[in-house]
Amino acid sequence: MTEIILYGGKGGVGKTTVAVGTAVELARNDYETLIVSTDPAHSLSDATDANLSGEPSEIRHNLWGVEIDPQTGVDRYRSLFELLASDLADAGITLDEDEVASLFTSGIMPGSDELAALDGLTRFLGTDRWDRIVFDTAPTGHTLRLLDLPSVMDEGAAAALDIREQVRRKVDTARTMLFGPMARRRSEDSDEFTELREQMTLLTEVLRDPDRTEFRVVTIPEPMVVKETERLVTQLRNFEIPVTCLVVNKVIEDPGSCHRCQSRQTVQEEAIETLRTAVPALELRTVPDKPGELTDLDALGEIGALVETAERPVESGEN
Repeated sequence: MTEIILYGGKGGVGKTTVAVGTAVELARNDYETLIVSTDPAHSLSDATDANLSGEPSEIRHNLWGVEIDPQTGVDRYRSLFELLASDLADAGITLDEDEVASLFTSGIMPGSDELAALDGLTRFLGTDRWDRIVFDTAPTGHTLRLLDLPSVMDEGAAAALDIREQVRRKVDTARTMLFGPMARRRSEDSDEFTELREQMTLLTEVLRDPDRTEFRVVTIPEPMVVKETERLVTQLRNFEIPVTCLVVNKVIEDPGSCHRCQSRQTVQEEAIETLRTAVPALELRTVPDKPGELTDLDALGEIGALVETAERPVESGEN
């Protein structure tokens, strides 16, 4: 069974670094791993030094990567509403391009980035091709809108489906009256809106399943970021997403004789203690501050190894 790891947090805290590092470490341990970026900034290609696209590309042994194209998600969901417009046309209700666009946006409302991310989630969560899938999500606001999308999409699809069925019944009645029972439109083997609702149900189930999914919140030990991290954890729990740990990035471990570094370390220690108090039920894993920008995959893998091998609380009954 494919296991899912989602990384999220405020922009600039190092989500991509930690996500790529985790994926590299998993691949190094013989898990066939896919890393997916739902961040519109598309920093995954830079981090992996690979030319990634909307389809899985092999980065190295056991490791593939995807950067989701926002237009793909938009095209997919817009096509559903174009099908609805086609059914309306059968009933003599003609919509032009602007009216289809209005119907589309009024029924769903999210931006293209969230639609693309949702498309990526539905595509890859429904496959058992990989042992592990690591999602590098967009900054907090985008991620929360993404997690709200399945219910919004389900409501929009339900409304569209209801309109579609009403129109089809009227068209079938009119055809039967004019041409007899044989003229009634046959039911289609599948219905796109029904399939969409089924996908949203499955997506919600997978994202809330602690046996398959874990959400790791990445943060840095700064007072303002700590507050946003606490809010994010609360909101994720409201969505019933299994949050498993906090990854505190850029932690100063040895300030040396640098007074400025010593002062920063003191601030960081206070911030980390605030985090422990604010979200005591979550395990906290730290990643040391590294000079310069990490771009080498093996170096990133060392970050992933720190996160993956961090000491975990011993469960009752374990030795």
